[in-house]
Formats: sequence, structure tokens, C-alpha cells
Amino acid sequence: MPYAAAMLHITDEVLDLGGRSLAVRWLRHELSSHEPSVQGQADRRAPLVFLHDSLGCTATWRDFPARLAELTGRDALLYDRLGHGGSGPFDRPRERDYLLHEAGEVLPAVLDACGVEGAALFGHSDGGSIALLAAAALPERVTGVIVEGAHIFNEPVTIAGVEQATSAYASTDIAARLVKYHGDKVDALYHAWTDTWTAPWFRDWSVEARLPGIQCPLLVIQGEDDEFGTLAQVRGMVDGASGPARALVLPNCGHTPHREARAAVEEAAVKFLRAVD
Repeated sequence: MPYAAAMLHITDEVLDLGGRSLAVRWLRHELSSHEPSVQGQADRRAPLVFLHDSLGCTATWRDFPARLAELTGRDALLYDRLGHGGSGPFDRPRERDYLLHEAGEVLPAVLDACGVEGAALFGHSDGGSIALLAAAALPERVTGVIVEGAHIFNEPVTIAGVEQATSAYASTDIAARLVKYHGDKVDALYHAWTDTWTAPWFRDWSVEARLPGIQCPLLVIQGEDDEFGTLAQVRGMVDGASGPARALVLPNCGHTPHREARAAVEEAAVKFLRAVD
């Protein structure tokens, strides 16, 4: 690969955003002194910013961000949203506009604090919805978007999947397994997810009207067997965006393509990102 000589330097820090503590991780390229041209390429290309799912955090991405950073020569930035991972607890009730708030207020504040002018976004599930909304709200800063398992509206299969997750939380050891990632925030985090998506006031939630604001290139990835969304989500994203958009639908794959079909996701993501900025 063109960037095989690169090494990644990992830096963890905590941002103070107006009294809110957000855990941030940078994956930056350290290159051998005899490859200055590669360093220049990495410096000029917008970093990858990873946006995790509803129960995720930096740690739950595992080594996927580092691998994608290595394959593309880009630096990568990850952060835990409030209520997740090493960040502080929720600072506001979970309301109908929570994804818009993350996209339009929190993400830009993180980019500003980290000195990032432009970014390519990779979002999974809730993080995918945030990435779409951020691209629409911040066209001057978002250079490209990859989403997997994202939602632009609530639908019956989504509600059914979340209801099953609610039952599993009460009858299995899910909470205990999540403690290593989220500590004492697990119960609040899980209920924020399940209570919101099954609430009567969220059943008609949709952000389809905002999709025309997406002008940058868009890659929409979804598993055919995604338990939380149908392919109508994919069609809506591709058809709704104003910029160039294409879909990758993966057979025998559920809601987490970067784990369940990693090789295919890596190949598609690298090809997409090499063509962006």
C-alpha cells in the first residue's frame, strides 16, 4: 500500500467544551524521515472523523479507525459523545432534536477545539445520522461522508429492533458487558436510546427534508440483514442528497458492516476516500 511506511501516534485528551468533558483520541501519522512526500500528502488531506453508534464510544471501534487511517494516509479523530465512554454524563434531556444538536452544535465545537477546518466523516448508526446532518449543516467543512446503518426516519423495523434490545437489556448481561466502556453511565445511556426510539413522540421522526443540503460525495453502506432499518433508508439517502451519492448493500450482513463485512467496507471506503479532496 502507498502508506505502508507510516506509523500512527495515538494521543488521548479530554476537551472542556463550556464545562462539558469530551474524551478525544487522535491517530496521527509518524513517518520515516526518508518519505517527506508521504508526510505532505497526509498533512494536506482532511482527517477522518469517526462518529460512533448509539451504544458506542472510541473503544468500541476497536482497530478499524487505525486501519482506515493507515490505508488512506489520513489522520483520524475520534471522540465520545456526552453520556458515552470516557466523556461526561448527558447534559440535556434526550429530545427529538438530539441528533441535530450533535451535528450542528457539538461536532463543530469539537472540530474547532481540535483545530480541524475540514473533515471526512465516517458514521455508524446514530453516528451516521449525525454525519449526514453535519454534511448538510456544514457544507464548507465536510469534504465527504461514509455512513453505515444510518437512519433518516423512524420505521416499524427500527422500533421492533429497539424493542427487542429493551427486552434483552432486562433479561441478559448486556449491562455488565457495557460497563467496561461506559462505567456508571450504562443505564442512562441504554434507556436514552431505547426510550427515545420507541416513544410515541419519536415515531414520525424524519430528517429527509435536510438531505438536499448534502453537497459533498456520499457513500451509504448497509447490510441486507440490518435489524434496525430497511433499504428504504439507503434509497432515501442516495436520492435525497444533492451531491454525488452511491450505495453499497452487503449480503449476509447486519447492522455493523465494519465488523461483519470488514474487508468489503475497507475496500469501498479506501476507494471512496482516495477520490475525495
